[in-house]
Amino acid sequence: MKFKTFFSLLAILYSLPIMGLELQNQESDSAGLYDLSSPFGAIYTHFENLQEYNYHPEIAARPFLRNGVSLEEAEKLAIKLKHIFDGKIIYLDQHDFPTNPNYVDSLTRRQKYVLASQVPEVYVVKEGNKWMYSQTTIESIDRIYKKTYPFGTDKLLTWLPKIGNDRYFGLYIWQLIGLLIIITACFIIHKILTFLIGRILTKVLVKIGKKDIAKKVIHPVAKPISLFLVFWLASLSVPALQLPINTYYKYILMALRASLPVFATMVFYHLVDLLSEYFKRLAEKTETTLDDQLVPLVRKALKTFVVVIGVFYTLYNLNVDIIPLLTGLSIGGLAFALAAQDTIKNFFGSFMIFVDKPFQIGDWITTGEIDGSVEEVGFRSTRVRTFRNSVVYVPNGKLADSTIDNHGLRVYRRFYTKIALTYDTPPALIQIFVDGLEKIVKEHPHTRKDYYNVFLNDMAAHSLDVMFYIFFEVPTWPDELKARQEVIMSIISLADRLGVRFAFPTQTLHLETLPGQDALTPAYVESEEVMRKKMEEFFARDQGNKA
Repeated sequence: MKFKTFFSLLAILYSLPIMGLELQNQESDSAGLYDLSSPFGAIYTHFENLQEYNYHPEIAARPFLRNGVSLEEAEKLAIKLKHIFDGKIIYLDQHDFPTNPNYVDSLTRRQKYVLASQVPEVYVVKEGNKWMYSQTTIESIDRIYKKTYPFGTDKLLTWLPKIGNDRYFGLYIWQLIGLLIIITACFIIHKILTFLIGRILTKVLVKIGKKDIAKKVIHPVAKPISLFLVFWLASLSVPALQLPINTYYKYILMALRASLPVFATMVFYHLVDLLSEYFKRLAEKTETTLDDQLVPLVRKALKTFVVVIGVFYTLYNLNVDIIPLLTGLSIGGLAFALAAQDTIKNFFGSFMIFVDKPFQIGDWITTGEIDGSVEEVGFRSTRVRTFRNSVVYVPNGKLADSTIDNHGLRVYRRFYTKIALTYDTPPALIQIFVDGLEKIVKEHPHTRKDYYNVFLNDMAAHSLDVMFYIFFEVPTWPDELKARQEVIMSIISLADRLGVRFAFPTQTLHLETLPGQDALTPAYVESEEVMRKKMEEFFARDQGNKA
């Protein structure tokens, strides 16, 4: 830590042993003076006596000399704790240290003082008339130290200073050599990892026929993985160099640590594409097309989640307290939820559509005034292409609550109409005509043969109505229209062949006969056998045309 800028002023303000001034309530030993009468005195005694211009570890160890702790152990604990604060870039403002000998923590109502929120286990407590580091602190120092300098990087603190203590550019020669070693090692590791991940793995995937995955996923993710590992190793090694803790170094190391979640976010962002590719292939194996629409939505949601987590982790590495931010987001989220009820309703509506699967992409649906084919299902709305070729966006919340008529799920397509015959049609001819209609249904290749209804069904105001109720077994609407045309043309041709007349609403002054003119009413003089023979000839001719 760096306390140079405050020492002279604080010595005057707090009567510390600087420039020969006398301490109040001071104690002494063979090594020098120390003050444990307040949190300020204990902390100052520790850190001030470990500065390079004032290096007295035996005095810095005084706040650690509890029962069962020898002077040698206390010196090691004092040095390790300073290295922890240096490695974690924790700045302590001396103006915040309490000078009151009877200081009480307002939160716990105990006589204790926590040095920094980043290490809540490290605090001083009052024991008798002295302020000492707590037993919890002493027991936690080794654990925090190993976490700050993992994988043996603390060994650099031992052997690097032996290289030399000459200064160049404000740094010791061993610090400059250590920086050179770290930079060189990171560069070599980056090249090796990029080669292994980017080339070898890509070649393996191309060889087994996964060229698209190698091109879209592995190649873009190779460099972020390499950079993440390199910056991770650098962030572990640089604190061991014990560079001067100033504003410049602070921001360099913080940027180094902040880069880790940035590269990790890039890695997971690209890995989402790999996971989406796997889901896409699973969706292609299913019959429904709604799964194909779900894959891009899941991909977008996962990428958004990765970015949000990456932002929070980056802020955490920059020593930003994210708890108030999360609290503010929760309160703001509640307000946002109240203001965006319709959006949330549409989101859950889309979720229900994907769960219930009332339709799939390409289905013809009718809901309310909307009639068309489904083109896309999003998180907020569903896009429907109408038969006017316009596009309608239906909110999913409204769609989930509506009655949906899915024409695309039909196995058979109904065709119902009334065939109106004139009242002067003989009963025998009507029966023959009805029999002919049934034969049209039976002989058409796309009609349902096990269920249809063709009957003389009504005696209307101007006609005798024959109910024609059949089903087509065709996959699409154009096929249905074609089948309808074929059946209707067969009906018209049969009526023309038999001489059956279709009725329509008219008002006619009807005179049976006029002098010198023939009667208007047609004369049916042919026998039933002749008419049935004509019907058989009609179907025989029709079959000959088809052949």
